[in-house]
Amino acid sequence: MARRLPVYLVLDTSGSMHGEPISAVETGVQTLVSALRQDPYALETAYLSVITFDSSAKQMVPLTELTAFQAPTFTASGTTALGDALRLVAQKIDSEVAKTTAEVKGDWKPLVFIMTDGEPTDHWQNGLAEFRKQKVGMTICCAAGQGADTNVLKQISEIVVQLDTADSATIKAFFKWVSASVSTSSQKVESGINLEKVGELPPPPPEVNIVV
Repeated sequence: MARRLPVYLVLDTSGSMHGEPISAVETGVQTLVSALRQDPYALETAYLSVITFDSSAKQMVPLTELTAFQAPTFTASGTTALGDALRLVAQKIDSEVAKTTAEVKGDWKPLVFIMTDGEPTDHWQNGLAEFRKQKVGMTICCAAGQGADTNVLKQISEIVVQLDTADSATIKAFFKWVSASVSTSSQKVESGINLEKVGELPPPPPEVNIVV
């Protein structure tokens, strides 16, 4: 069994994403999958899962190989249960990602991309505690627009990017960068390197600002 590179997209579908932002996220996921299907390394190793969160979190697509992946349809409503999303990602990594044992090499450490446009409305620290128990290669948090709390996101990951606006052009640019990052990661893991730092990713486009 080839070692997989699990990629979890954790996407805010709360009411504030209604309209252009949620349409842009839907298109963004489709663009991401199309781009990765053009990449022989990604086709070989990358597996995608989509988890959404509003008043609660749900896994829309379990970890799936690119050729079989069907992009889901999103609707925006409810609040921002980020803690519930972190807990669910932790559970799914635990159940879906093959562990390395003495006999076999398991999957590569997952890449987790979290995108939100607001502040969490639940006890997100409890979910974060669960998430931290899992071994993750890299977590990238994206604050879509000015309403997202980057201080919360910085506690989830050292890599936080901010989009000035949550419009379709900017969200599309973010997803293109995500697909380039997954492609880079696929090539590196194929040569036996685990990604750990933002410097190892492709430089983000001008619409995507790294928060320091």
